[in-house]
Amino acid sequence: MESPTLPSPPASSPDTSVLVAQLTDSHLFADADSKLLGMNTADSLQRVIDRLLTEQPRIDLMLATGDLSQDGTIESYQRFLNMTARIPAPARWLPGNHDEYLAMNQFSAGTDRLKPVVDVGGWRIILLNTAVPGNVYGFLAEDQLRLLQNALQQAPQRPSLICLHHHPVSIGCAWMEPIGLRNAAEIFAVTDRYPQVRGILWGHVHQEFDQMRNGVRLLATPSTCVQFMPGSEDFQADKEAPGYRWLRLYAEGRLETGVSRVADIDFEIDYSCEGY
Repeated sequence: MESPTLPSPPASSPDTSVLVAQLTDSHLFADADSKLLGMNTADSLQRVIDRLLTEQPRIDLMLATGDLSQDGTIESYQRFLNMTARIPAPARWLPGNHDEYLAMNQFSAGTDRLKPVVDVGGWRIILLNTAVPGNVYGFLAEDQLRLLQNALQQAPQRPSLICLHHHPVSIGCAWMEPIGLRNAAEIFAVTDRYPQVRGILWGHVHQEFDQMRNGVRLLATPSTCVQFMPGSEDFQADKEAPGYRWLRLYAEGRLETGVSRVADIDFEIDYSCEGY
């Protein structure tokens, strides 16, 4: 498998690291004024990007981990591309359950945006498609599992970060249990065989999550729009602000990461608006 390689940091770099920024669950619409649960998703994404550019002077790769769109329209993907064009870095996208993969694929034709394997600095980043058309839950098809195994097998010397949309472990929200990754055991059956795997990163859950499993960092990231209440039994939105995740990837395999949220956004949760 050939994978595009992004430029490594200069040899004189004191930390020989790269900075990856993750934006997830933007839920954009064809109409820029549309709202999700009372929040204007285009406005909130704009504010998150503003914060990202203020805080991160150099970004080596931008990851968009699904649900870029709420309505699956070409117009919504064009809006996401236009808004994120301010980020001076290559970008990789993967689909979520709200995305229309055919539209997403058509829109990205002739670009690297949906290519699933990218080497950046000393790391290999693998993006998997867990979306199941017409369903909210996720599933890794055989071709995705083969892609994962081949990408890991062919680069044993590279620390690896695996990205997907659906959560592969429980996050403590009962209502989200049935809409996570249905065959999570199969991804772990692969990753447990490859010690270079350092992290698994996802979106979907609209909240922060950070745990370790067998030496692998498991990470979920807040949405760039409305958040979900951690630990909730039933669907419940949260008043936490939108945000993004940064990941500092060091050549020797160390991973540092954190979440940053906007500080100047205020809205009232409106459950009468189009729901999740």
